[in-house]
Formats: sequence, structure tokens, C-alpha cells
Amino acid sequence: MNLADLPTPCLVLDRTILRRNIKRMADAVGRHAVALRPHMKTAKSIDVARLALQGQPGGITVSTLAEAEYFSAHGIADILYAVGITPRKLDQVAKLNAAGAHVTVITDDPETAAAIAAHPLPPRTLIEVDTGESRGGVTPEDDDLLEIAAVLGPRLAGVMTHAGHAYSGRSIGDMVRIAEAERAGVVRAAERLRSAGHAAPIVSMGSSPTALHAESLAGITEVRAGVYMFGDLFQAEIGTNGLDDIAVTVLTSIIGRRPGRLLVDAGGLALSKDHSTEAAQRDYGYGLVLDLAGQPLGDAIVRRAYQEHGVIERDAGEPIELRIGDKLRIAPNHSCMTAAAHDRYHVIDGGDTVVAVWPRVNGW
Repeated sequence: MNLADLPTPCLVLDRTILRRNIKRMADAVGRHAVALRPHMKTAKSIDVARLALQGQPGGITVSTLAEAEYFSAHGIADILYAVGITPRKLDQVAKLNAAGAHVTVITDDPETAAAIAAHPLPPRTLIEVDTGESRGGVTPEDDDLLEIAAVLGPRLAGVMTHAGHAYSGRSIGDMVRIAEAERAGVVRAAERLRSAGHAAPIVSMGSSPTALHAESLAGITEVRAGVYMFGDLFQAEIGTNGLDDIAVTVLTSIIGRRPGRLLVDAGGLALSKDHSTEAAQRDYGYGLVLDLAGQPLGDAIVRRAYQEHGVIERDAGEPIELRIGDKLRIAPNHSCMTAAAHDRYHVIDGGDTVVAVWPRVNGW
């Protein structure tokens, strides 16, 4: 089966590019002699996880308990659930751990820490540290850091942070600076815990940009990153990957033609309505248009995205000589968001032959 034979819209994954991206991140983290704990929130696929874990200690990161259940059922036990836990979810984590998984949770809240400590099967827990993103976590100097540690007692396993604010950077220099602030902040939190008599064996940081560009990981025990596997247009704009490193695209069919534009059957649901490149140097609309071979169709982009319709235009308004039924590929702004609408990958190896179909897990 070839790409031209597939129903549209659907998700295409180039395994050749995927493997290249995985090796690049493994090499970048490996030079620091630090473990890589791949974040599976983007891929949500055991087939991708097996590739990402080659040469790694074996632990992964997830963003939903549905992912934790899925990966543990496929034999991956060491799992960090890197979203703040709520007391109501502790029974679900305990059930997974009782069945053989080793799910670690995170919190930045003293009351939640008390609920964890009081649970009949309390999971190992990391304290989330805010090193500049201002989303979740206590700051390294916050009094709550020591209070949470005291409440958790022996269930405390260390600290973690995520430099999501790296996405506001626009240069390699920005990424280096943010990576160092991320590293220094979470290491400082671990040092405070140890000085107060608490164990902090795990010091975890990570985002794809900072993992690739960190100049030092001194004091860090593991790095988490996820979008590096697939890449996307926004990551290309901030230097995490090149345009040739985008492994995931959406296959779409032309369903309408007008002077200077095309209508395709991939809209906001198939592509997502993430428009993150609007704030970057180059605005790709809702996706960069590629031919079936994966090469850009001039400067054509998806200018508008309706629920099930995408409007393709070129900047200069030149005609695009294609017919109804012809197929194109769209590189996404944000591969995590785009992939979330699909339940499987149609896998290619650099050509147009579909060599495998890999399912993915969705939901929460």
C-alpha cells in the first residue's frame, strides 16, 4: 500500500526521520552521562517507545493515566506521571503499581502530599519545582518545598521541573540560558532538601529545546523530552529541529479548487488549530504544504482551518496546478496537538510505501 491509496485525512509517520531524531537526542543527553526518560505524551505509541528506549535505562514519562495503563500493559514498568496528581487518582495509580508497575507521581501541594502519605499504597513522589515557566511547582526557595518533603516522608523520591518557557526563546543562546536556569533551579531545590535531611535521589528536568542545548547537566540525574521524536514547525522556528526533521505529517486530499487556493479535507480536527508559528519569525498558518514525497509545495500553507476543511494558499497567490482527489501532506505547527486527533500512524521509511500501521493511545 502506498500513501496515494490511504483514506484521508490520516497521520503519516516517517520512521527514518523518527530514528534520526531519537539518535540526535540520545547523543545530546548522553554526552552529559545523564539518563534520558523519553516523554511519550506526543507519540503515545508502544512502537515509538521501543525505538526511543533503545540504549536507555527503560523509564518513560507520561501525561495521562491512560498512557500509564497502556504502556504498563505493554511491559514498561518505570513510569513518571508528570502531571500534578489529585487524591482521587491515587487509587488508580495504586492499582497499576500493585499489578507490577512502578508509577511515580508529582505534586506541589502540601494537602495533596498528605493524601499521598496517608494512602494505603502511597506511590513514590517528586516535588514539582518552578524554574521559570510559572505553570506549576514551588520555587526552589519556597517554604512549601520543605513542608511537602516533611509530609511525604519516605515516599519523597526527589524533584522535577519543566522549562516550558523555553518555547518563548528564539535563539540557541536563549535555549542555553533557559536550560541553565532550569538546571540550577531544580538542583538548588534538591540541595535544600538534602540539607534538611531529606533524600532526593531523583533530580529531573527537561524539555526538548533545553535537553538538546544544555551546556551542563551537573547535578541532574535524568532528562525528560518528548516532541523531539516527531519535531514540528514551531520547534523548527526555535531551533529544536530542521524542516527536514519533521517526522509526522497529515495526509490530505484536494476537495475543491478556486483561483489561487485549494480546499482540502484536513481542517482543524485533523491538523489542530494550534497557530503557534504566528508568534515566530515565519508564520506557517495551520501547516506547511508538502507533496507526497515530503517536499514543500513552494510557499503554500494552510491559511485557514475550519472543522473539516483547510484552505491552502500561496503567499503570492500563484496558481497551484493540482486536481480534485490529488493528495498532499501537511507538516504541523505542533505535532502533539495534531497527533492527538488520530488513532494510528501510517508508517513509511522515507518513501511512499506504507510499511506498518502503529496504533496510539488517546484519552485520559
